[in-house]
Amino acid sequence: MKHKNLLLIFTRNPELGKAKTRLAKTVGDETALEIYKFLLERTREISSKVNADKAVYYSVKIRENDIWDEKIYQKQQQFGGDLGIRMQNAFKQSFESGYKKVMIIGSDLYDLSSENIEKAFVELDENDVVIGPAEDGGYYLLGMKVLQENIFKNKNWGTETVRKDTLTDLIDKKVKLLEFKNDIDVYEDIVNIPEIMQTFINSK
Repeated sequence: MKHKNLLLIFTRNPELGKAKTRLAKTVGDETALEIYKFLLERTREISSKVNADKAVYYSVKIRENDIWDEKIYQKQQQFGGDLGIRMQNAFKQSFESGYKKVMIIGSDLYDLSSENIEKAFVELDENDVVIGPAEDGGYYLLGMKVLQENIFKNKNWGTETVRKDTLTDLIDKKVKLLEFKNDIDVYEDIVNIPEIMQTFINSK
């Protein structure tokens, strides 16, 4: 533990037929996998510049010798019945390890920057919780100083009600909302991103 801050990155193991399944309905499994690998690389690139400890939480199995350098990233396994419980367990483990500020991001955002993440950590000086709202009704970033267990329960994960229900749970807390961003789930999410469209074209 070098820092008091920890950045958690939740990833899916990049496997054919299991990555970006909603996007795959339009572009096919192979292209969806290539786009997800591109997003993983981008997440690695921006997260590596953040001045905090970092941990990658794998969905299925911890991988050795992959894009996540073990000198930079702690490697952990997600566990729990649904996304909420898996996130709660990751936060709980992090606070029990002695971290003072813990933040989680996914691995399917194109326009998240290391500066966005650094700013979110600073916002936790004055706020109990920081949320990066996603345009689909969820969130792309969640940070806190104390484990807020209730926000991980009784949610319809992957639906447009997640952020609204989360904010209802935090009604008595000081919450900072960051700028809206769009995670990559369906074809419409990539059409205005030339770099990703090039991946799509190249894979044809």
